[in-house]
Amino acid sequence: MNNTARILVIWLTVFIDLIGFGIIIPVLPDLAVNLGGSEQSIAVAALYPLMNFFFAPFWGRLSDRYGRRPIILISVLITAISQFWFAFITAFWMLAIQRSIAGIGSANISAANAYMADISTKENRAKNMGLIGAAFGLGFIFGPLIGGFVMHKYGIFGVGMVSGGFSVLNLILAFIFLGESLKEKNKEVSGGFNPIVPLIKAMKNRAVGSLFFINLLFIAAFALMQVTVALLWEEHFDLNKKEVGMMFGFLGLTTAIVQSGLVGRLNKRMGEKRLLKMGLAIMGISLATLPLTSSIYLELLIISGISFAYGCISPSVLSLLSGQVSAREQGNVMGLNQSMGSLGRVLGPILGGVLYAWDFRAPYLGSGLILLFALWFTFDILRKNIIKE
Repeated sequence: MNNTARILVIWLTVFIDLIGFGIIIPVLPDLAVNLGGSEQSIAVAALYPLMNFFFAPFWGRLSDRYGRRPIILISVLITAISQFWFAFITAFWMLAIQRSIAGIGSANISAANAYMADISTKENRAKNMGLIGAAFGLGFIFGPLIGGFVMHKYGIFGVGMVSGGFSVLNLILAFIFLGESLKEKNKEVSGGFNPIVPLIKAMKNRAVGSLFFINLLFIAAFALMQVTVALLWEEHFDLNKKEVGMMFGFLGLTTAIVQSGLVGRLNKRMGEKRLLKMGLAIMGISLATLPLTSSIYLELLIISGISFAYGCISPSVLSLLSGQVSAREQGNVMGLNQSMGSLGRVLGPILGGVLYAWDFRAPYLGSGLILLFALWFTFDILRKNIIKE
C-alpha cells in the first residue's frame, strides 16, 4: 500500500471514530442532568478527559512496543463497546461507566498521531498532522448533526446503536485496510497507566518538555473559551440553541479547512516554528476580542481567526514534537502530549466557569493572557535554539 492510501486509511479511522463519538454530544448534557443532577453532571463530564489523561500515554507506549495497528484495533473495539453501552443507560452509574470507557478508547489518538508520524517525511509532516486535525474537526461537525436527527427519531437507544455501528464500521475498515507503520518495535518500553513518571522522564528533553508546556497552555486557553462561549452567545447575542450549534459547526468546518488545505502550503513557505508563533498570536488576539463586539458578523470573523490559528498551532506542535524523538519513541511522546492536552481540558473549564461567573469577558481576556505568555515562552525557547526543526 502506498503512502497516500495509508494516509487515507488512518484519516478515515480517526474521522469515523470521531463521528461515532460526536453523535452522543447533543444528547449527553441533558441526559447527565436528568440522571444525576447538575453537580454530578459536571463530575461525569470530567471522566472522559481524565481517562484520556491516563490512557493516551499508555496506548502510545504500547504502540511503540507492539505496533500501531493492534493498538488502534483494540482501542476502536473498546470505543464500540462504550457506544453500544450508551443505548442501554438508565442510571447515572451506567453513564459514568460509559464516559470512562469512551475516554479509554478515544485516547487512541496518540497511536494515530504516531502512525502518521511514521509514514511522514520532514517535508510533509505538518501537512499530514493537519489532516488528523481535519478529521477531528469534520467528525465533530457531522457527528452531532447525525446525533440530533437520530435522537429525535429513535431516542437514546437509537443514538447508542448508530454510534456503535459507526465504531464497528471503523473496526472493519481498519482491520482490512490499516497496515502496520512501525518498522522497528521498541521491546524495552514499559506499559503502566501512570503517566507521571514517563512524563517527567520525557521532559528531561528540554525541547519535548517545552512543546508539552506550549500545548498545555494552548489547550487550556482554548478550553476556557469552549466551555463558556455558548452562554456568551445565548446571553449577549440572543442566539438560540440551534444557532449556537451552527456557530460551533462553522468553527469546526473552518478549522478543518485550514488543517486539510492550508497548513501544508503555509508550512512550506514559513516553516513550523514561524507558523506556531503566528498561530499563538492570532489565537490570543481572537479569543481576547470575542466578547468585545456586539455584531454577529464580527463574531464570525473572529471565529475565523480562531479556526485559522488552531489550524496552525496544533499541527505545528505535533510536527515539531515528532522531529525531536526517534521513531521508537513516537507513540510514547505523542501519548504524553495528548495527556497534557487532556489536563488542559480539565483545568480550562474549571477556570472558565469561575471567571465567567465573575465577569462574562474574563474567560476570554484570561485566554488572551495565557496565550500571550505562551507566545513569549515560544519566542524564548526558539531564540535559544532548543527545538530543532
